[in-house]
Amino acid sequence: MKIEEVEIEGKVNELLAVLDKDIQHLQQSVSCLNELRSLTIKHDDSALSKLLERIQSESGSYRNHELKRQSIRRELAVALGCDLKEMTLSMLGDNLPEEQKARVTTTKTKLNELVKELRKEYISTSFLLSECARFNKVLLKSVFGLRESGVVTYTNNGAAKQQTNTMFVNMRF
Repeated sequence: MKIEEVEIEGKVNELLAVLDKDIQHLQQSVSCLNELRSLTIKHDDSALSKLLERIQSESGSYRNHELKRQSIRRELAVALGCDLKEMTLSMLGDNLPEEQKARVTTTKTKLNELVKELRKEYISTSFLLSECARFNKVLLKSVFGLRESGVVTYTNNGAAKQQTNTMFVNMRF
């Protein structure tokens, strides 16, 4: 075994460890989207705030992980004599011994499945949130009587001025 092969093998093992963390991150992201939809439906504001804080704190540490992955890709591209854009898991697998090729292929398959699942969850979450926004807009239009004029007016103290002739419940005598 040449020194170059040992070096590439070590970098591939390092990349696979990084990709395992990517798999965990994708699984966690899918779980967060499920939790976000659930908490939105339950209207649990405190739990939503905690979830969003957790997501923000984890996103900062994940950026370092992404930089590490890119660094390993760059090193592998140099070692294999190819451009960084060409350095994909498929290309890497084609240049490895069978044992490592199988591990790379398994990891690639798992990542692809998780990305598909994440896309599905993202679309579901986006749809739910856009429907909530649409419903809130319709509700506000109904409450403030915006169906006819589309304009909300305010009194000099900043309170919304009711349009008594268009409200669905008129409490004014």
